[in-house]
Amino acid sequence: MNILLKSATILDEENRGLHQKVRDIWIRNGIIEKIAASIKADSKTKVITLPNLHVSKGWIDSSVSFGEPGYEERETLANGIRVAAYSGFTDIILNPNTKPLPDTSGDVVFLKKTAGEKGARVHPMGTLTMNSAGTDLAELYDMKNAGAVAFYDFKRPLMNANLLKIALQYAQGFDGLVLSFPMDTSIAAHGVVNEGTMSTKLGLKGIPALSEEIQIARDLFILEYTGGKLHIPTISTANAVNLIAEAKKKGLDVSCSVALHNLCFTDNVLEEFETNYKVLPPLRTRKDIEALKKGLKNGTIDLVTTDHLPIDIEEKRIEFDHAAFGSLGLESAFGVLNSLFDTETAIRLLSRGRERFAVPTTSIKEGEPANLSLFNPEGKVVFTKENIRSTSKNSMFIGQKGKGSVYGVFVNNQFILS
Repeated sequence: MNILLKSATILDEENRGLHQKVRDIWIRNGIIEKIAASIKADSKTKVITLPNLHVSKGWIDSSVSFGEPGYEERETLANGIRVAAYSGFTDIILNPNTKPLPDTSGDVVFLKKTAGEKGARVHPMGTLTMNSAGTDLAELYDMKNAGAVAFYDFKRPLMNANLLKIALQYAQGFDGLVLSFPMDTSIAAHGVVNEGTMSTKLGLKGIPALSEEIQIARDLFILEYTGGKLHIPTISTANAVNLIAEAKKKGLDVSCSVALHNLCFTDNVLEEFETNYKVLPPLRTRKDIEALKKGLKNGTIDLVTTDHLPIDIEEKRIEFDHAAFGSLGLESAFGVLNSLFDTETAIRLLSRGRERFAVPTTSIKEGEPANLSLFNPEGKVVFTKENIRSTSKNSMFIGQKGKGSVYGVFVNNQFILS
């Protein structure tokens, strides 16, 4: 495919010669052939002209769930990767929460083959333990060789401290990345929302901030002892930021992410018992949000994720206590993030994470493969149910105001327009 992007404003802070410059970009057979102030298209080239077109390196999301295999009623891989592309993401890290769980190399191969190359590129994680049961390590080395980019028992805390120690030691032999969900279940127990004034007011069982922080503190002590690479997904409390900042000062190889919804909403939104706001970790307080934003700005928090988790209506339209955790996030991500931060910061956050998950990275340069996100950073928008292309519709962002819109992506030598 040959296409010519006309008058595109390039946002690429690593390429100062082109950053914030308006240029034509000619892509031939998936490679950026030429970047210039004006390029004349030949008869074999499709010309793309879009209002206020901006282009950046392709965005990546470090925590995305679909459903296939096992939960196709929530989302298929085919539709999920199209949704990701329509939302501006060229790469996604796929959570290991299917049925069966991907705890062998064959499972990882199946996911990669099924996903194919007709949307965002899929980089699957394997489970950390067999069947995510927290008892025995899964086939980490074999899964790494099959294409797994990390190892994670999705939303299931690893309560066996010795098993985390062994995993971190073992994974060093092949530069593996271990994830540990930050929640001590003995403290969180059967909580469903943040423990505080609102949980008391609503009569709902709370998940204390302590349950997250004590688990993080334990994991960091183990990491300091073992070495290795640890990623802590979706932190949500102010003190969690402080703990990770101290660990980084010590030189520990630790990274972390925050879910976009934990930057937007406090637990005050729960007054109507809307189950789309039921997520794990739970929505916290304004103090936590401010600390999380500060942590992103100063580099303590490495990544923002949508923590995209489709849940079918039968598991959401029930009593709050019994509803499943999770919200959609891909479709609303750019508009929301671009309204929370300036556009350059938003793009920087959306583009981070490739190195940590060993995903190939590219630049907007002549001779490089074209891996691009296309968007318009201007214009006020309101996210509606009609904007949801996922099979499931459980988004807490319905009605949320945002800024800007996504045009699509160029990835795998395909131009995918939303």
